[in-house]
Amino acid sequence: MDNKFTIRQAKTSDLDRCFEIERTAYAGEEAATKDKILCRIEGYPEGFIILENDVEIIGFVNSGATHHVQLSDESFKELIGHDATGEHIVVMSVVVHPDYQGQGYADQLLSAFIKQMKGLNKLDIYLICQTELIHLYAKHGFIHLGESNSSHGGLSWHEMSLLL
Repeated sequence: MDNKFTIRQAKTSDLDRCFEIERTAYAGEEAATKDKILCRIEGYPEGFIILENDVEIIGFVNSGATHHVQLSDESFKELIGHDATGEHIVVMSVVVHPDYQGQGYADQLLSAFIKQMKGLNKLDIYLICQTELIHLYAKHGFIHLGESNSSHGGLSWHEMSLLL
């Protein structure tokens, strides 16, 4: 893995590259729209971190904060119900461009994101993921809560959480 990378908060100027990564890495309706990504960058920059090398952005994590976690609530993906003072974090995307997958970058992003949320004194982090990614999150201390009621993108999902 290349050691020349930076992790930072997203800026609106990152929108096009983040959208490109989102639609390249996720299938069909699973990917967030450009408007949703912009909403997340502007609405909760503390919960949107980017990993870049010396050439380009290679991945990111974005989230929202809430006082009441409802993982199957699709409107939360547009930050409806988001409150920056919320003690719970809900992750919406952990994504690495396909050209960089399998090189440990998702682990770097997750570690930095967890550290950032601890620094913001959040209590826990929640997410939904596909079956094949359960082990990735488990490596970072997330516990599997079971199958989700979410049918986001027409797929089945698993709920996971991490106590900070």
